Amino acid sequence: MNKNTQLKIVVGSVVAGAMVFLVGFYAGGNFEAQNASAQTVLNKDSTASSTADFAPFWQAWKILNDKFVQTHAKQTATDQDKVWGAIQGLAASYGDPYTVFFPPEESKSFSEEIQGNFEGVGMEVGVKDGILTVISPIKDNPAYKAGIKSGDQIIKINGTTTAALSVDEAIKLIRGPKGTTVKITVVRKGVKDPIEFTLIRQTIDIPTLDTEAKPGGIFVIHLYNFSQNSSNLFRGALRDFVSSGDHKLVLDLRDNPGGYLEAAVDMASWFLPTGKTIVTEDFGSSTPQQAYKSHGYNIFNKNLDFEILVNGGSASASEILSGALQQYGIAKLIGEQTFGKGSVQELIPLTPDTSLKVTVARWLTPNGTWISEKGLTPDLVVPFVADKNDPKKDNQLDRAVSELVKLP
Repeated sequence: MNKNTQLKIVVGSVVAGAMVFLVGFYAGGNFEAQNASAQTVLNKDSTASSTADFAPFWQAWKILNDKFVQTHAKQTATDQDKVWGAIQGLAASYGDPYTVFFPPEESKSFSEEIQGNFEGVGMEVGVKDGILTVISPIKDNPAYKAGIKSGDQIIKINGTTTAALSVDEAIKLIRGPKGTTVKITVVRKGVKDPIEFTLIRQTIDIPTLDTEAKPGGIFVIHLYNFSQNSSNLFRGALRDFVSSGDHKLVLDLRDNPGGYLEAAVDMASWFLPTGKTIVTEDFGSSTPQQAYKSHGYNIFNKNLDFEILVNGGSASASEILSGALQQYGIAKLIGEQTFGKGSVQELIPLTPDTSLKVTVARWLTPNGTWISEKGLTPDLVVPFVADKNDPKKDNQLDRAVSELVKLP
């Protein structure tokens, strides 16, 4: 566990609590008096920048109090509601889609999501190039079955444009009780017109891992997420691989949005000697970097032929694992550019019923590369091509198998 048992979020944001894989929790400070006047609350912290001019804020506060006439609002905002709104604006001013303030209702929903409220549509979303984007649909769940794909850009949710929404605001619109519907409009690369999906929310079933054997002594592990139990399942899959007598391995991380950091470090440790850096956490100039190193299981020798399949839905912990093994020369990456989710969020309570999710660090691969925005480039780029005559055909996996077959 990291210092201060802080909440480390190594995935993007998952729609309707489908899966949020977290590590610990950071207990931040609270306001001394939640019901204090708005001005008292805002002026509490004497460490605030002396260059900040609050005069326009208080001028706007007075104008709104004096002149606002209720026409559309269902109820008049309290002074405390205005403070929450101000903090939301403050968080938004940083221009980071993952830095968000949760007022009471939203904070409760996020807490339920962490604890396992698994009703929704089953896809992970994030912001890429300033646009709300599907990182990956979760296999065999509503979004996946409907045909939503990694890289789809979500432009509308139930007719509401997403341009001005944060990731968490979008999730709030998409999530809902089992059996209810939500309309999602996406733009897809290579498709001229927007595509509209009507999804029925369901209880989300999250697969973790399965395996298969391919001709030519090739063993394939399909890993769908980095859950709390994935390390044990991965160890079991490697045991089956070793028992098979094969020495050619494919790890399929396509559409794997990430999960527990510890799971990625543990899995990488099966292939790396003790002390090798797997990923580094960079907090900026004010705090020393923290490196996460291999536990040194390192059970394979140079006879292992290893390839990892990745695509635009491979994110965060998937990029940590595949990036480390690629850069140490343990495995070759095959497929498409990964998503590029390389930041760390920490959830800090402000009051008993509000919280602030803050980007506090970024992930660096062993050679010091920041994976956000650009992602990882495969050693062998193989775009996925759907076969209309055989929907089950997988040209990327077939290519990985054919590359391994060539090896002695």
